[in-house]
Amino acid sequence: MQYQNKILLLSFAATVILSLIIVPILRKLKVGQIERAEGPQSHLKKQGTPTMGGIIMTIVIIAVGAFMYWDYSKDQMEVAKALLPLIGVAVGFGFIGFIDDFKKLVLKNTKGLSPKAKMLGLLIVSVAFTIVLVNVFDIGTDIYIPFVKESITLPIWLYIPFAVLVMLATTNAINLTDGIDGLSTSVTTIILTCLTVISILLGVKEVTIFGVILIGTCLGFLLFNLNPAKVMMGDTGSLMLGGAIAGIALYLKMPLLLLIIAIVPIIETLSVMIQVAYFKKTGNRIFKMTPIHHHFELSGWKENKIVSVFSLITLVFCIIGLYAI
Repeated sequence: MQYQNKILLLSFAATVILSLIIVPILRKLKVGQIERAEGPQSHLKKQGTPTMGGIIMTIVIIAVGAFMYWDYSKDQMEVAKALLPLIGVAVGFGFIGFIDDFKKLVLKNTKGLSPKAKMLGLLIVSVAFTIVLVNVFDIGTDIYIPFVKESITLPIWLYIPFAVLVMLATTNAINLTDGIDGLSTSVTTIILTCLTVISILLGVKEVTIFGVILIGTCLGFLLFNLNPAKVMMGDTGSLMLGGAIAGIALYLKMPLLLLIIAIVPIIETLSVMIQVAYFKKTGNRIFKMTPIHHHFELSGWKENKIVSVFSLITLVFCIIGLYAI
């Protein structure tokens, strides 16, 4: 546990130091947030806030991850090698988000990556990660069922599309949650902590190391991301974190647990789907605006209250998730 604390502190310190360096650079380059005119009016003051902050988290994950690989390769090579796909899937998703952010914010192409191109990129990373887990690391195709506390084994032809669906759905959900200062970072940190605790209980050392790196990185970034945010994570960060959460859940063979511990991102996603379906059918809206955190904003809730309530809900459901395993 003492070694894990050192990894967490290292990741936290590295993120804080790197943020102090990179945030002013992003501000100087005018890589700023672009607010939609149809969005909440209170968000217009965020216009120009440095974004693409996910670069900071990604650099720290690569650097600290490389250090941990070097350290564990001395006497625990299997653990060191197992870190690679976890780091790879997070960085892979983050890279897709970076291309999108770069096109929108640096090249001033407001459309960014086309939906088809983005989906293709995420699909390639998802399929590659799943195949590596099954064929190279021989993780198997069994899935743990929460509360029932038993596992079922899926045929490979069903497991691969299922795993890909989990990854695409998770990254999209985390991306939708990233709508107000500190919300996605806070919720994600709690989910990652839950998964890391599970990895400790199960003795899956590589997931514990990776999880602790991510937690330290998120906590460091949160110092700059809380309201009023000094930097936004952008798609670079939200897609990276979504990929990391899905990757860990699949590695632990507990993707179904996300239905419990990731309840907030799931509700955010469902609110958008319900709003669109209802509007197409009736021409009316159920919510004032979606994702649902905007509904609460327009209902008079302050951003800090939304972050606090949504984080508390996540914490409660993570505790339930721990009882479910």
